[in-house]
Amino acid sequence: MIAAMMPGQIPDLLMTAGSLPSVGPLAGIPATTLTDQLKLAELYSLGAVLSPLILNRHAKRPFDVIKGEEGDDDERKKRRREKNKVAAARCRNRKKERTDFLQKESERLETLNSELKSQIEELKSERQQLIVMLNLHRPTCIVRTDSVKSPESDQRSEQSD
Repeated sequence: MIAAMMPGQIPDLLMTAGSLPSVGPLAGIPATTLTDQLKLAELYSLGAVLSPLILNRHAKRPFDVIKGEEGDDDERKKRRREKNKVAAARCRNRKKERTDFLQKESERLETLNSELKSQIEELKSERQQLIVMLNLHRPTCIVRTDSVKSPESDQRSEQSD
């Protein structure tokens, strides 16, 4: 008698359909047809056992090892997704912090620029006032003219350079 095969079990090649020729007449089926049908059934069951190995022949690990690790793969994928999610959140936070920092730095520099421009205008105004005061004072002051530079002489010396 043929023992019931468990899924994944390789059939015993010593017990073939041809070794049971007497089953045919008892069942009312010619022996050759029964033998052919049993051989075909054996091939199908053998194919079911071998097909995962054949389908997976290019893999580095046997199919049953991979099948057993499907839970591990799912768990690994889940951990990898979680790590990626955390890394992406960290990246977004760093990018946002960098953007905020650059925005504040830009505002600080714009303010500084504005203050410096204002200071330049104040200094220009002060310079003009000093020139006016000097010009008002000059007629009353007795100083050698070659030792004092006037604004006009400054401009002439700059133009000659």
